[in-house]
Amino acid sequence: MRYAKLLPALTVFFVACGGGETADSGDAAVDTDTATAAPPAASRPTGPMTMPEWYAVDRDAQTVELTLTAGQTNANNYWNYNGKINGAMAIAVPEGYTVTITLVNQDPNMPHSVVISDQLSNFTAPISPVPVFEGAATENPTSMVDATMPGESETISFVAGQAGNYSLVCTVPGHSALGMWLWFDVVPADAEVGVQGA
Repeated sequence: MRYAKLLPALTVFFVACGGGETADSGDAAVDTDTATAAPPAASRPTGPMTMPEWYAVDRDAQTVELTLTAGQTNANNYWNYNGKINGAMAIAVPEGYTVTITLVNQDPNMPHSVVISDQLSNFTAPISPVPVFEGAATENPTSMVDATMPGESETISFVAGQAGNYSLVCTVPGHSALGMWLWFDVVPADAEVGVQGA
């Protein structure tokens, strides 16, 4: 069944990655309905730290639960996480906490993945599918047929073992280059956590 979805997925991939007009060089943090994303944001989002309904932290249990929806909106040809692209959102979690991420793929055509990466720039270059923290990647994150397929979900769990600035990236070929990445920060355990740019 999974392979039956391959042909439409590959067709959409090649169409989305094809030629055409260049994207407008406007604000990269603005969601678009175009198939070509603006260049990656040069800086992190600013503003207040919020706690959207898809983010839950339990300080006593030292856990964080996140639900990321790929293709939540049609922004960027559905290649988005919770409607955001090009680093327009920054997720902060406490150091040492166990982080559980559920990736829900609502994109009608394409597989997606999640990898916590140490790459902080040049998202048009190939991104290593090896995560910064053990367990911080969905299965087969670079595969067009074995990543998280349309209508499927996958849950990963890992310990955010070292404070630092990281990224949350879809490593299916071409997806990060077209904007499917967000900032992922591990902050000291007593620092404020949540989401900027949600």
